[in-house]
Amino acid sequence: MHKNPSKPLFNSNPVLVLELSSIHTEQIRLHLKELDESDRLLRFGMFASDEFLDNYVDSFDFLRDVFFGVFEQDLNIVGFAHLAYSSNALSSFNDAEFGVSVTTTHRGIGVGTALFKRAAIHCRNSNINILQVQCLSTNDGMMHIAKKAGMLVEKSHGEAEAFLRIMPGNTASVIREALEAQAAIVDYTIKRSVKQGIKIAKQLYRFPKLV
Repeated sequence: MHKNPSKPLFNSNPVLVLELSSIHTEQIRLHLKELDESDRLLRFGMFASDEFLDNYVDSFDFLRDVFFGVFEQDLNIVGFAHLAYSSNALSSFNDAEFGVSVTTTHRGIGVGTALFKRAAIHCRNSNINILQVQCLSTNDGMMHIAKKAGMLVEKSHGEAEAFLRIMPGNTASVIREALEAQAAIVDYTIKRSVKQGIKIAKQLYRFPKLV
């Protein structure tokens, strides 16, 4: 079988997931705006204009919710996940809702699954009991992730809700999350240093712009 030339070159490497902060806000905004109309519909369950996306990103509370990203070599976000904690004080469980988007060119290589696993282990170590996903029932990518994770999926009127009961964290899960987080930080730092080095080299030696 021939390799798909449209797939990124690093698809054989582990997908490293970085926990994002406010310094990544504009990268998140750019990633979301690069989604086409159908992808925006799958991600948000509705038509999402650029104005809607601006309002969504501007509403981020990095002290309350948790955000994760997968970066390509140029530090563009190719996979983004929002882990939103429940604001329902009457809920009998600590729960969180997971939303994810992946650029077209980086699908089918485990980016969405890696983001989900990173969010799940974070929930496990943060005393979250239930992880939820709400999406259109036609969102095959999200449905695949949910079923693969063993989530209970309920479909109604074109929409789907999936639930996963999270096991309590332990020493092993805490160490695992810390190692995964550190690996992602190192990876991001290296990519940023390489990008800055190339930029400086171009300025010093006036390299022709790469097409």
